[in-house]
Amino acid sequence: MAVREKLKLDRRRRDQTVHSFLDWACRKLFRAGIASSRLDAEILIADGLGVSRTQLMTHPSRVLHRAEEAVLRSKIERRVLREPISHIIGYQEFWSLKFKVDEKVLTPRPETEILVEQCLQALAKISSPSPAVKILELGTGSGIIPVTLAQEIPQSYITAIEKSAAALTVARENATRHAVMNRIRFVCEDMTTADWRGPHHLIVSNPPYIPSQSLSKCMPEVRQYEPACALDGGGDGLDYHRFIVSRAWEQLRENGLLALEIGHTQAAAVTALLQDSSRYRNVQVCQDYSGYDRVVLARAANG
Repeated sequence: MAVREKLKLDRRRRDQTVHSFLDWACRKLFRAGIASSRLDAEILIADGLGVSRTQLMTHPSRVLHRAEEAVLRSKIERRVLREPISHIIGYQEFWSLKFKVDEKVLTPRPETEILVEQCLQALAKISSPSPAVKILELGTGSGIIPVTLAQEIPQSYITAIEKSAAALTVARENATRHAVMNRIRFVCEDMTTADWRGPHHLIVSNPPYIPSQSLSKCMPEVRQYEPACALDGGGDGLDYHRFIVSRAWEQLRENGLLALEIGHTQAAAVTALLQDSSRYRNVQVCQDYSGYDRVVLARAANG
């Protein structure tokens, strides 16, 4: 009897609780060079157990079943290899919505919410004889921009152009998930050759803007797991911006808005592109939540 009780005690000591597993996961991620080790561990464990982070923290003594522990260890080991959390759990939150994300698309960045925010503010001020707001998005990726705009503007009709068929599969799934598929026309073409079918009230893009030579310096999460074609903006990172600026004016309605996301050091160069053209006015630079230049806006001067 004493031996049996001792075995039970020994087995109980080896059992992992939420608290002990979280401590182990934090240490492992920290040693792997992940600065947000605590947050990442909490997200992965909560997702693996199917609970919220709040529920996780309020039940620290919960004992993990062996199968649960195996699943959680697998998630932590994937993160140690610098696989993005969004790929591990299969989604990323953006604008308080859940979007499917995988290796075929970029993981949505919170900074892009500034781009959406500025578009919504500008569109709220337009007056149009037509009840429909016509929007063109270039380089749709996972579809976060057209889906969010369609959610926020019920009278919008959006064309989203993306050259990657694999990425468009993800974008269509996200549009279906959020019940806006009937108001987004997805086009599988390169933006540089596609028919933009203007004029539009808004042309918006978060194009590739990392200089080619800087790709190798990106974090492992980006360099190893995200599609290079969605990152590489050419020699100085502005190849797509140049093309969009050169063409957008003729595809915008009078006073229509062009909204572009940029790298935080590119505001002066993109502003110069717009100002050097006689086709735009009211050029404006907007900062992200960290105070970095992130969005450039301009109105079409084609009236």
